This record gives sequence, structure tokens and C-alpha cells, in this order.
Amino acid sequence: MAFTLPEGLHQELYPLAWLVGTWRGKGQGEYPSTKPFLFEHEVTFNHDGRPFLNYFSRSWLVQEDSDELLPAHQETGFWRVKPNNVLEVILAHNMGIAEGWVGRFDVAKIQLVMDQSYSAPSAQQVTGGTRLYGLVEGELFYAYDMEAQGHQLQAHVWSTMERVVV
Repeated sequence: MAFTLPEGLHQELYPLAWLVGTWRGKGQGEYPSTKPFLFEHEVTFNHDGRPFLNYFSRSWLVQEDSDELLPAHQETGFWRVKPNNVLEVILAHNMGIAEGWVGRFDVAKIQLVMDQSYSAPSAQQVTGGTRLYGLVEGELFYAYDMEAQGHQLQAHVWSTMERVVV
């Protein structure tokens, strides 16, 4: 299937046009404060013609020996392309955390580093992170390394998702 630019996409977003759409797949996670876990993951990138992408991500925990999925993490935000392949990302999470990310993109690879974080008084304190998004053999690969709860930066979640064709 040939790739075409999404209709009405702002010219500044052309380098990220490959992201536009909905992606679904499975992932894994771990952290010193949790048992390893499996999850289903859905990410949507869309636009309204202005120079930013709208972003929404949600996941469901996979229960062992069951088809039941339990709602888990959600985040929403905006992705802005800047000169020299710089990307600025603002995210808000259902767990009471808001973050600013800065990074770079190179064709179908995006690397982000947490720039700032705010946690509500009752939320977990996240003090650092890195994110990787990439197109690998037609699938969206995602990895998030996190620094939180007094632990050093380390792998937290990763997933591989297929584009949903509607």
C-alpha cells in the first residue's frame, strides 16, 4: 500500500506524516516497584490542519489466564515540529502527571528526553525519562525508560503496534 500525505496536514508536520493514524498492538513492562506485566496498547496521532499533532495513548493490562482487559495508563498531548528536526511534546497522564519532552526526529525514528515534569501532590514523582518511537518493518515500535521512585533511569515499557486500517 502506497503512503499518501493525510489530507489537510500542515506543511510543518510533513516529516511526521507517517505517524498519523491509529496504531494497536501488545507490549511488556517492568519496574523495580512492580511485577513484570503484559498490556495492549493503542496510540492515535491526528491533526486539525494546525502545526501540531494531537496525541492520545491508552493501554489495558492483560490478565493471565483470562480474556479480560483492565484499563490502565492513558496520556494525551500535542507534538510540535521545530526547525532542525527538533520535536517538542507536551503530555498529561491520567495518573496526575504532566510532562514536557524535547527531542529529535530522523525520517521514521524519534528520540525524546524529558525536559520537565509536574506531579500532582498525590501522584508518583517521575524525575526523568527517554522515549523512542520508530517505524520498524511497517510497525510502530515504542519504548519508554523511566526514572522514578528513587530508581535510576531504566527500561519501563515497550510495545510494537500495527497501523489500524479503517
